[in-house]
Amino acid sequence: MNKDSRIFIAGHRGLVGSAIHRELERLGYTHIMTRPRAELDLLDSEAVKNFFAEEKPEYVFLAAAKVGGILANNTYPADFIRDNLILQTNIIDSSYQNGVERLLFLGSSCIYPKLAPQPMPESCLLTGPLEPTNRPYALAKIAGIEMCWSYNRQYGTYYLAAMPTNLYGPGDNYDLANSHVLPALIRKTADAVRTGAPAVTVWGSGTPRRELLYSDDLAQACVFLMNLDEERYNTLFNESEPPLINIGTGEDVTIRELAETVARVLGFNGKLEFDSTKPDGTPRKLMDVSRLHALGWHHTTGLEEGIRRTWEQVKDRLPAS
Repeated sequence: MNKDSRIFIAGHRGLVGSAIHRELERLGYTHIMTRPRAELDLLDSEAVKNFFAEEKPEYVFLAAAKVGGILANNTYPADFIRDNLILQTNIIDSSYQNGVERLLFLGSSCIYPKLAPQPMPESCLLTGPLEPTNRPYALAKIAGIEMCWSYNRQYGTYYLAAMPTNLYGPGDNYDLANSHVLPALIRKTADAVRTGAPAVTVWGSGTPRRELLYSDDLAQACVFLMNLDEERYNTLFNESEPPLINIGTGEDVTIRELAETVARVLGFNGKLEFDSTKPDGTPRKLMDVSRLHALGWHHTTGLEEGIRRTWEQVKDRLPAS
């Protein structure tokens, strides 16, 4: 990408999109296109078609998605599969119709089987059953990968699907009804510190393991991939495999260790109580990031440092429960 390339970030206000936006601005890109939902509804196919026809983006970061944690996925499964299928179809097809040079489709590690080998290589896609609690969302994302691959094979495009591990950062969702594990822990722990509560309740047994990546590190990886020289970029594409690459740290911790780290950063000295009546989700989701490392990218933000940075940016903005 040149500094004046026309770059569209779909979902620029979300955790991923806002981090990509910050990274592009930091690097001096001058033609970054963003549209809030009030100006461009990505579920409206005609509106998306018109936007692409008028603005002609050269590069697209497809970071828009309907996302949420276990509770939200269980409560609104139809919304998760419908909305994600529609918006990604609109953007991928309009990208092809308008000659986009490179598109990066952002997915999730939940695309991999519930009992996938650990760490999970890209090759384990579609080799076993998915985790039931987020299957509709995962299937939508798998369809997005297949769509990128199909357009590449039929139309000669170079659309890449990147699967980040669990993400966190200042632009995250801290609503306890539909947030992921780390922002939920930050919100619960912050509430306990504020109110002087003696304990924080953590969903599940505390034994599942999770890999977590700071959102600014993800953004750096995304821009790194979009800026690969043609020779290295083309190594990510072939007829026999989906154009898929994992983005993560290659390291994980238990939910208990994660909760303890949050408590330490926020200064909570009470008890952690684990509610085993709540679902654990997938036992472990560790990414095999050897492919990304071979290209030359590694994360730079450690977990405790990332949580500390996140807390410093959100502590004065979290609503009281």
